[in-house]
Amino acid sequence: MLKPRSDVSAIGIRKLETADEVWATIEELNKREVLRERASYHVLARFIPGEVFHVDSLIYDSRVVFAGVNKYGRPPLQVAHGGGAYISQTIPDSADKKNLLDINRRLIKAMRMQTGATHAEFIKSETDGDFYFLEIASRVGGAYIADVLEASSGINLWREWAKLEVAHARPRLRPRKEHAGIILSLAKQEYPDTSAYDDSEIVYRVKKKHHAGLIVRSKSHERVSELLDDYGRRFENDFIAVLPPLERPE
Repeated sequence: MLKPRSDVSAIGIRKLETADEVWATIEELNKREVLRERASYHVLARFIPGEVFHVDSLIYDSRVVFAGVNKYGRPPLQVAHGGGAYISQTIPDSADKKNLLDINRRLIKAMRMQTGATHAEFIKSETDGDFYFLEIASRVGGAYIADVLEASSGINLWREWAKLEVAHARPRLRPRKEHAGIILSLAKQEYPDTSAYDDSEIVYRVKKKHHAGLIVRSKSHERVSELLDDYGRRFENDFIAVLPPLERPE
């Protein structure tokens, strides 16, 4: 994978299959007039196929005071480059969840993060079952991740981050234990109508031009998975539009 150092999402990422492709791409980039588009402003990394998880945290005095663990339905790179619906949902208590929380805690300590919010991503390799670090940022996750976590836990990451910065005191958080998830896609319609999706578990409807999206919440993880699987099939017929991925920010 050849990735720009400073862009976001899957912008500018290329998956290269051979050494010849790597060298040809480096040569092409180094011919560009804009300095920040040249090869030295990219990172070359090994592609590891597997499931992608994200852990979103609040930190006070170098300690994790809240963390939510979610799994993407399909890796964001696949959605950005291949189209389809973006899905993310909370995961139930399990060995994977315990492991990710521990890895996330140690990562934050190693990065010497002090106070604020973080969004970290990890890949569970389909080859050996181990977790591999993908990335971490000192920010709230995008693509309505904060809304999903608020639906499941009652904790609003933006609000609590602001409190941490202003109050300079350890927060007293009492998250509820429910499950939530999101389905989101580009839509053929300028303002897609999601009224045919009327399950009682829907707690939020995305209102954004050429986007269709729903957030669901339930005490049952199985129910959230069932709804997202069903909506994934229905979105294919009702809404999904596909655009080529951006090579650079517009």
